[in-house]
Amino acid sequence: MSAPLPSWRDGAVRNAILKFVNDVTRDGSPSYVPPEARIAVFDNDGTLWSERPMPFQLIFMIDQLKAAAPQHPEWKRNPAFKALMANDAAALARNETALLQLLEVANSGMTTDQYDQSIRQWLASARHPALDRPYTSLVYQPQLELLDFLRANGFQIWIVSGGTAEFMRVWVTAAYGIAPEQVVGTQEKLKYVWRDGKPALYREPGIEFNDDGAGKPVGIFRAIGRRPILAFGNSDGDREMLEYATGGAGPSLGLLLHHDDAGREFAYDRHAGSASLDKAWDEAAARGWVVVSMKQDWKAVFSAAPARSP
Repeated sequence: MSAPLPSWRDGAVRNAILKFVNDVTRDGSPSYVPPEARIAVFDNDGTLWSERPMPFQLIFMIDQLKAAAPQHPEWKRNPAFKALMANDAAALARNETALLQLLEVANSGMTTDQYDQSIRQWLASARHPALDRPYTSLVYQPQLELLDFLRANGFQIWIVSGGTAEFMRVWVTAAYGIAPEQVVGTQEKLKYVWRDGKPALYREPGIEFNDDGAGKPVGIFRAIGRRPILAFGNSDGDREMLEYATGGAGPSLGLLLHHDDAGREFAYDRHAGSASLDKAWDEAAARGWVVVSMKQDWKAVFSAAPARSP
């Protein structure tokens, strides 16, 4: 039988993962955890797939905004829209709230089925601007191996992301083998309506629940009802999730992915805006969280195999 985690280099990080899984799954171990309590939670953007130059859902939402622009000539007078079309980063920063409002409008006003189809169409054609690959091929190969390893050892795996659940549920089964009902994400406003003589859920502008930062433990409790024993993130937005997962009475493992590989992906940490790894990185040493170096601990970053379509 082949060794687990083949794309992970031998060393302290891989050994820590293997030891933890062995300790919580071996009968007779003082750290044994029954299968029903083996809950693992993973952030998505920057943890399971890439997230630069910006989270991929945001790129999708911007593309939806541009596609909707011909139906909204009034947007031409909006400084946020002007800055977006001119790729003026400084002006966008000054008009961030106005841009978010435009994005909410452009990504609402349709049924959930229609939005689902727009996500599928975008994923089928869009390519990363720097890496020139489909977005679904930018899933991290070592993480796919870790997901498979955890499943083989009786873990139930959940995605807990600041991205919206609706965006992720379309493609996570094909990409990760994770069921759509095991996705916890930001929740947008929905309304039950009748359209064309049929019941439907209609998307309205606005956010009902933000599943990021301190919202992640809340989302975990509401959706799962158990404290995870393993949590994997990559930024300060995951800090509270790792605190919650490793703050229980039993065995636990917290992991943080450090993006330090500019050659194979991107290098960023403390000063990366919403993707910053700063406070959580400092806290890792005090709490015993494992920091995974993309450059040192992974033999490969992306799979050479073609991505599975959602």
